[in-house]
Amino acid sequence: MRFPLISSSGPPNWFSRIKDSSSNGKWQEIFTHYREMKKDGAQFTEPSYFLPILKACFGLPIKHGESIHAYLFKQGVESFSSIGNSIMDFYVKSGAFNSALGIFDSMRGRDSVSWNIMIHGRLGQGAFEEGLWLFMQGRIAGFEPNIAALVLVVLACRSLRASHGGLKIHGYIIVSGFWAIVSVQNSLLSMYADIEMVVARKLFDEMCNRDLISWSVMIGGYVQSGEARVAFQFFREMVSENKMELDGQIMISVIKACIQIMVNVIGIGRSIHGFVIHRGLNYDLFVGNSLVDMYSKDHDTESALKVFREMPRRNVVSWNSLLSAFVSNEKYSEALLLFDSMWKAGIEADEVTLVNLLQTCKHLLDPIHCKAIHSIIIRQAYETNDLLINSLIDAYAKGNLIAFAWNLFSQTKRRDTVIWSTMIAGFVHCGMPDEAIAVFQAMNQAQNKPNAVTVLNLLDACSVSAELKRSKSAHGIAIRRGLAVDVAVGTAILDMYSKCGAIEASERVFHQIPCKNIVSWSAMIAAYGMNGLPHQALALLHKMKAHCLKPNPVTMLSVLSACSHGGLIEEGLSFFKELVQDHGVELKLEHYSCMVDLLARAGKLEIAMELVKKMMPLPGGLKPGASAWGSLLSACRSHGNIELGRDAVSQVLEMKPSKSAGYLLASNMYAAGGLWVDVARMRWMVRERGVRVVTGYSLVHVNDKACKFVAGDKHHPFIDELYLVTEQLHSCMNMN
Repeated sequence: MRFPLISSSGPPNWFSRIKDSSSNGKWQEIFTHYREMKKDGAQFTEPSYFLPILKACFGLPIKHGESIHAYLFKQGVESFSSIGNSIMDFYVKSGAFNSALGIFDSMRGRDSVSWNIMIHGRLGQGAFEEGLWLFMQGRIAGFEPNIAALVLVVLACRSLRASHGGLKIHGYIIVSGFWAIVSVQNSLLSMYADIEMVVARKLFDEMCNRDLISWSVMIGGYVQSGEARVAFQFFREMVSENKMELDGQIMISVIKACIQIMVNVIGIGRSIHGFVIHRGLNYDLFVGNSLVDMYSKDHDTESALKVFREMPRRNVVSWNSLLSAFVSNEKYSEALLLFDSMWKAGIEADEVTLVNLLQTCKHLLDPIHCKAIHSIIIRQAYETNDLLINSLIDAYAKGNLIAFAWNLFSQTKRRDTVIWSTMIAGFVHCGMPDEAIAVFQAMNQAQNKPNAVTVLNLLDACSVSAELKRSKSAHGIAIRRGLAVDVAVGTAILDMYSKCGAIEASERVFHQIPCKNIVSWSAMIAAYGMNGLPHQALALLHKMKAHCLKPNPVTMLSVLSACSHGGLIEEGLSFFKELVQDHGVELKLEHYSCMVDLLARAGKLEIAMELVKKMMPLPGGLKPGASAWGSLLSACRSHGNIELGRDAVSQVLEMKPSKSAGYLLASNMYAAGGLWVDVARMRWMVRERGVRVVTGYSLVHVNDKACKFVAGDKHHPFIDELYLVTEQLHSCMNMN
């Protein structure tokens, strides 16, 4: 039954005013008319008149809609399906789902619109399980879903990866006649692309009408599943067979495919960049960001910078993409300059910006930059961001500001496994193994479970302390955590034992690693070399080759080092010549430096000097480093060749002016030759340049404990015994 409009004498036509305002989208004006109408004493009793008023409430605070709801409840018209549905729709869109559910439960005559509103609201808010349950209840009640609800139901199955439920919905779509609708087909295609690309391909082939979204889903699906070449073939097919206009989204997927395959397909990235320009998509902000990222992954920072400069519009992601390109390609000074430009352009740094900058600080070792970024983190209230705090602790530790790292760690209330692991690694980096192990123990007491990274850091700490008892304890922890069989952890354990001098334990661990990789073999070869077993190192190299594993640069360095320290001159020379003649091997500065060390130790100083001269420069523009010249200088000191030593001194001090080792070697060489004026000059340079002298020490295992003996220490409790043994060792080595 319908009721007439009741009003006071001679009222204005309120409903016409409200309807006109609704047609023009003037929602505040509608509510003003409604309030004036109530003041005038007029009231609506025709339910349909309230629909535009309820619609106006969508753009206003929720209290306005609640007051209308209360009025309708008093009027007794809430039970009308159109009114009930409108109130439900208002509450759903206002985020008050419980209020909408209360109305839905009290409705006597629910129709398909009622069910669609509730299902759409639940699924639209991401409550997929509840939304699917409502959908199933609605189907039992006989409601007919609309297209929007169906698309959301398929999206829910996709998000929950509910393949069985998705198949049921697919069947319902076919039976109910919705299959021909392209938007429904695309939603099913997206669901299958997330679950199984073979099924998605079959569905795609069955589709009669494919639009840009259909192609985009397939290309994006293949990229996501790591099949970039297939994605690229799809893109070529789409471009050649269809005349449809491309959009930025599909080009972003294609650029991601390029990133995956450009290692093997030279020039593909530039080809796609050219295509983007040809189609006029280079003005798309997101395409531009993707191109910057692509060139960054290809280590082409110049092209990344060029794309960035040509972008008509940039957001913080654009700046971060280029910043990440500089950092990942080790252009740290450029990264800081870019951040300065970013700040001048008025772009506020976000978490990604600050993490990238902290990576830069770790490599530049500049405490001022690190502290400056810390202040930005505080100003922008990022102290609760776990990733940033963890990165900041890491940056302080890597910059040798361990006290700052520890203070920050101590102030952090919520500590997860990552932050504990970072603090342990920080102490290890700063040569403080006791503190690192103490942090690990505190982590256990706090009942935080260590992961593989934590255990690796603990093993590193034990390697630095070189105490066998501690090392065995760490090994036990790795076994109890089920991590000892992990190839990375197993390799770290064998390396730890080798640094404790327990080579037999290293061998046992090596044989227990189920799936050895090139790193494991290299570590065992290095372990033999470090413990004076060069023949075993060479034998293991041949065994590794028999397992069809090709030595990598680290393996080569380990073999050369083993020959050098073990006095196998001919074997080392033979291996080096083999590497030089193998055109597939790229020798680096470290390999040449190790070879210089081998020759110098053997007293072949002239040949070593000749090799150093051949290294000036090496392929790629590299020059012999301080390690090569340092090895030569050390040999000149041992063999009394002051003439060659002078050349080495000038090079070492030029390359490493702040390191004490070069000055000490030179001073000892001059002292052995009786050149006291040169000795005095070296000491003066140390004082003048403010060089901090690092005292040498030895670790000797006594009753499973590593005892440290520092050079020049006159207060050690065993000083008399030490000097006696040292003199005996010197006489055995024919040293002065």
